Amino acid sequence: MAKKVIHTDEAPAAVGAYSQATEAGDTVYVSGQIAIDPETEELIDGDVETQAKQVLENLTAILKEAGCSLKDVVKAEVFLDDIDNFGAVNDIYAEYFDEEPPARACMEVACLPKGVAVEIAVIAVK
Repeated sequence: MAKKVIHTDEAPAAVGAYSQATEAGDTVYVSGQIAIDPETEELIDGDVETQAKQVLENLTAILKEAGCSLKDVVKAEVFLDDIDNFGAVNDIYAEYFDEEPPARACMEVACLPKGVAVEIAVIAVK
């Protein structure tokens, strides 16, 4: 099975040795996204809700480049620096996944890249 690297300027560039997403067959694996503004490549200022919105916008842009949308997501992984932010992030998440949400894991981790409060990675199927 051939793989295809997905890249769009509508989402932040990778900050390490990875791709924004990789397509293998009909499956698109999107790397974890954090609250970086794709125009400035800088972290956005704001609370966890503002960060979650930017993360989901970044995911949306990458999925669009791959020919998918959030409706095609079958699995999401949400990483929080504080599990007490679960409710706030879940409220924003529910706005984006308002119909038939995907399977999801959510966990608190010790530290996220660039000190952000939330990171989300997804898997979509065309």
